Amino acid sequence: MDLSLSKTEIAFRDEVRALAAETFPDGDPYDQSRDHEQRWHLALMARGWAVNKWPAQFGGPGWTPTQSFIWERETMNAGLPAQVGGMGPGMLAPVLFAYGSPEQQARFLPDILHDRVRWCQGYSEPGAGSDLASLRTRAVRDGDDYVVDGEKVWTSGAHKADWMFCLTRTSDEPKRQAGITFLLLDMRSPGVTVRPIISIDGRHQFNGVTFDGVRVPVENRIGREGEGWTVAKGLLTHERTGQAFVSLSLDMLARIRLAASELPGSDGGTLLQDAGFVSRLGWAQVELQALAMTELRTLSEVEAGGAPGAQSSMLKLKGTDIVQRVTEFFVECAGPYAAPWFPETVGQAQTIGPDWAQPEMTRYLEARAASIAGGSDGVQRNIIAKHVLKL
Repeated sequence: MDLSLSKTEIAFRDEVRALAAETFPDGDPYDQSRDHEQRWHLALMARGWAVNKWPAQFGGPGWTPTQSFIWERETMNAGLPAQVGGMGPGMLAPVLFAYGSPEQQARFLPDILHDRVRWCQGYSEPGAGSDLASLRTRAVRDGDDYVVDGEKVWTSGAHKADWMFCLTRTSDEPKRQAGITFLLLDMRSPGVTVRPIISIDGRHQFNGVTFDGVRVPVENRIGREGEGWTVAKGLLTHERTGQAFVSLSLDMLARIRLAASELPGSDGGTLLQDAGFVSRLGWAQVELQALAMTELRTLSEVEAGGAPGAQSSMLKLKGTDIVQRVTEFFVECAGPYAAPWFPETVGQAQTIGPDWAQPEMTRYLEARAASIAGGSDGVQRNIIAKHVLKL
């Protein structure tokens, strides 16, 4: 495996850096507001990069895995999102490529491309999270519609989503996975109710969603009835490959070193001169570099025509562990200045301590869920055992 960049890839990297600088010049940084998000999306649309992981036949740039790797690193370094549009471009779109009919592709992909429609994922349920095959939301065929009744939980962004891609049970089979069907559901349909779930960091990101006699046209089914589990597994492979968090962790480690160089340590020097702190930081750096090499090796195999398979679970499992430990370093750096940020202090006019302490406390709390979201650590280990150890 050749890990060095070619001249063409270096030129592409420089082009990415130039686009970020042109779109958000000094004095006008990206701040995650809707206006700035739209500005970035328009810049990507003009360059043909808005859906940068899509194949050319569906309107994407047709980048190689290495170009996608470069893009992710450079946008993270610039503080920009690698992609605008929520779950549509990176999660639903690959499902439509692989399993959607030409009519479904023509209907849904343009709105995802132009960020006109936002999607949420209807997978987890009370009692069916890690054991997703236990889901009980039922879809009963009634003429040209399915009638859906049930409940989903921990649904990220449901309060802002226009549509949901949803797993439902259409039959009771001895093998539970065989009775699951993948549907696309309009969130404005009668019978859909969204209730907020406020997370430990005080934000409204998660939701509970209930369905009471919701009618979904049969034409909104992806694949054949009862084959939704196959569709869902394909989607989760894409999701978990993107949950190694390598770029995020690299960025955070660089900022931790900067913060620690300005904070007092235990022996009169700075925290970055504290032997114990530096040792733990060094181990995290070594493990992160090993994870980055694994990610590169996976990209190399994909570029050669392979599929990630159980490596998606390996990346997700180790990436989760590292990102959680890295966020803990920020809390350690902030010390007592991390404490004032708890939910009851959100929105205060004044902050205590360094400016970076509050957003990093948010990230620390959010990262606690990383070992559950997208498939728990236990699920990932089972997948690895099944496909690698052949257990």
